Amino acid sequence: MNSTLISLVDTHAHLCSPEFHDDLDKVLARAAAAGVGAVIAVAETLADAGRNLDLAGKVPTVKPAAGLYPTILDRGQAEEMLAFIRRHRARLCAIGEVGLDHWVIKEEKEREIQAEIFSEFIHLSKELDLPLNVHSRSAGRRTIQMLLDSGATWVQLHAFDGKASTAMPAVEAGYFFSVPPSVVRSRQKQKLVKHLPLGCLLVETDSPVLGPDSQVRNEPANLSLAVKAIAGIKGISEQQVAEVVAANTVRLYGPLGC
Repeated sequence: MNSTLISLVDTHAHLCSPEFHDDLDKVLARAAAAGVGAVIAVAETLADAGRNLDLAGKVPTVKPAAGLYPTILDRGQAEEMLAFIRRHRARLCAIGEVGLDHWVIKEEKEREIQAEIFSEFIHLSKELDLPLNVHSRSAGRRTIQMLLDSGATWVQLHAFDGKASTAMPAVEAGYFFSVPPSVVRSRQKQKLVKHLPLGCLLVETDSPVLGPDSQVRNEPANLSLAVKAIAGIKGISEQQVAEVVAANTVRLYGPLGC
């Protein structure tokens, strides 16, 4: 497949990460050369969200999102982020990343606070008609149930780490699942791709992590590795995967100018 024929979107990357501070311009240039037409820059903090807006103002291929990382259990920060998203809604392509994380948060009382904050972002997504870019590490079943119970419509579950059977209610609801380059080394991700329909798959890098080598910094230029892996698992061409994934991305996010 000639990756330049189809413009792919990295639907989840952390461009504000310190790992990119010294060479982000080169990272984005490599992504463009690899056929990445846009990168959705997710935020973990209010500072990230502001930097994403600044970067998007300078680099048209960067599409800013704003969210609070699920392990931040500060209601004050959550309120500030909710206000930021309302204030900048016209410039944002998504609310993210937000969600649940039961890998880090173990205590049930803290998990309840986490769920309350996530619920506020879900309701804001519905209010503003903005897609949710969702983190669900070790909490896939509860995350999906919360989304379904709240009537969430536009949802991306990024780097989902659960079973395909757990994912199926979300698939039936029209939610999307994004696949990172780490699929080349993750049996769990490979099983997920095998059993989920192509029509619900997106691609992401989660840069600077979840690359093909866990010891090497990941970057958006590696997006095509996820496409290649999906093609191999599904037994179809990379071109077909790229076409369907691109169409799926437009269904969730719109054309994003690429």
